[in-house]
Amino acid sequence: MKRGGLKGRLLIGLVIAAFFLIKHFMSRETNPYTGKVQAISMTTDEEIQMGLASRDQMASQHGGLYPNEQYQALVDNVGNKLVNNSIAKNTPYLYEFHLLADENTINAFALPGGQIFITYALFSQLKNEDQLAGVLGHEIGHVLGKHSAERIESSKMWQGLSTAGSVGADMGGIINQIGNGTLLKNGRGDELESDELGVRFMMRSGYDPKELIGVMQILKEAAGPNRQPEFASSHPDPDNRMEKIREAIEKYRRN
Repeated sequence: MKRGGLKGRLLIGLVIAAFFLIKHFMSRETNPYTGKVQAISMTTDEEIQMGLASRDQMASQHGGLYPNEQYQALVDNVGNKLVNNSIAKNTPYLYEFHLLADENTINAFALPGGQIFITYALFSQLKNEDQLAGVLGHEIGHVLGKHSAERIESSKMWQGLSTAGSVGADMGGIINQIGNGTLLKNGRGDELESDELGVRFMMRSGYDPKELIGVMQILKEAAGPNRQPEFASSHPDPDNRMEKIREAIEKYRRN
C-alpha cells in the first residue's frame, strides 16, 4: 500500500474514533437515583419501551410464566413492597415482576425500564420471603442504576472505535478485546452497586438484609466447585459479594 493511502486511512480512522469518543463523553450525565456519572443516550421513555418490547420474548426463552397464581402473587407483593418503600416509588419506571417457568436455570434479571424476572429454579431454592426480597431488590437496583442503558451506550462506543481501528489500521480486533475487558469490569461494578441498593431497599421495607448473603450462598452452591474465577466472569465472586453486602449492612445501620 502506498504511504499516502495509509495516511489517508489513518486520518479517516482518527476522525471516526474522535466522533464516537466525543459523542460518548457528551452523553455523560448524573444518575438522579444513585449519583453516579454515566454515559447514557437513551431517555427514560426509551428504556421503558425497550423493556416492554422485550418482555414477552424474554419470558418465552424461559418457558413462559410459571403457572401458579399464588407464587406469582407473592413475587408481585414482595416486589411492590420494595418499590413502595424506596426511591423506586418516585421514578417514572413501570415495575412488573415475572416468575418464569424455567426450572433449570438459576437466575434473575432486569430489563431496562422496570421489567424484572426470576426463574422458578431460583425461586424454589429460596428459603424465605426475605431472600426473595433480596433477589428482587437487587434487580430493582439494576433498573435504578440504569445499567442496561449504560452498557448499551458503552457497546456503541466500542463498536465505533472498532470500526475506526479497522479503517485506520488492522487494529479492530485489539480494540474489541480492550472494550470487552472494560465492559466486563463495569459489569462486576454494576452487580456490587445493585447488591448495595438491594440492602437499602430491604432495610426500608422491613426485611432482614442478611438474607441477601443467604442468596449469595445459594448462587455459590449452584455454581459448584468449578465456578469461574472472578476475573473471568461478569459477576463478582459470591464470597466477595458476601463481604460487600456485610459492609453495606453496617453502613446503612449506622446512618
